[in-house]
Amino acid sequence: MDVVDEIRAFVATAKTGSFTAAADQLGVSNRLTSKYVAELESRLGVRLLQRTTRKVGLTPAGEDLLARAPALLDDLDDLLAEVSEGSRGFTGLIRISAPVTFGEIYVAGLLSRFAEGNPELSFDLRLRDDYVDLASEGIDLAFRIGRSDMLSLKSRKLGEIRSVAAASPDYLTRHGRPETLEDLRQHPCILDTNRRAPRRWVFRPDGVEEVVEVQGRFQVNSASAAMQLAAEGLGVCYGPRFALEDALEAGRLVPILQDVPSESVPVSAIYLEGRALPRKIRALIEFAAEDIRRNGNL
Repeated sequence: MDVVDEIRAFVATAKTGSFTAAADQLGVSNRLTSKYVAELESRLGVRLLQRTTRKVGLTPAGEDLLARAPALLDDLDDLLAEVSEGSRGFTGLIRISAPVTFGEIYVAGLLSRFAEGNPELSFDLRLRDDYVDLASEGIDLAFRIGRSDMLSLKSRKLGEIRSVAAASPDYLTRHGRPETLEDLRQHPCILDTNRRAPRRWVFRPDGVEEVVEVQGRFQVNSASAAMQLAAEGLGVCYGPRFALEDALEAGRLVPILQDVPSESVPVSAIYLEGRALPRKIRALIEFAAEDIRRNGNL
């Protein structure tokens, strides 16, 4: 039995705390995952995992192995990829996490463009608005909007995402166009609860932060849904430009307060601390940074 497969099974089980979750991550059976770990323990002559009916824990020997094995596997994968890739482009699988709306509107297209030059590379894109645990879910790279303060993660800023305030032409005909931030307080607004402070919309007139407290009947946890409600004439929305761009170009929404600089937040590539990034992950990060730069940020 291949010792590399045994170590992969051990690392996946140790990180997820479950043979079942590890098997799903590796794409093999639960039984084979358990067998790989048992063979590794037999090969080393030590117990690596403490097995109970509810979860799997690490022994001291298992903790020592887990501290070094993931980096060794990454180095091995990188070495084999460099030897085998040649002119064919990158190979293997990249697991990516991204927020739902950003993933649907931008990241899926980004991966499509990156895949064109790498026909033997596979992608597993997982869209969630909460922060996933990269280690336990086997995520190679996460795209995140806003600032991440987690010490166990490293980040590379890719660009900026700027917000846009907008409303439908019908709404503006019926209610008038807000001309100042004070005017905005008098209008019903669509609240996006994915924002850190949904009722506090941040603008930067003359480079100074000004917060507008807004109110509205509708609150949703999706920039796309907020855009749709605004396009139906139910109020003013304030969302990332990438989420509103199609509606703005089609005339279903009209930008307002364009003379007042709006809030911008960083979009970053996030990955685990303490590991050498495989070449294909580094290449995807560089590709994303250049793609966002060409788009003039998002």
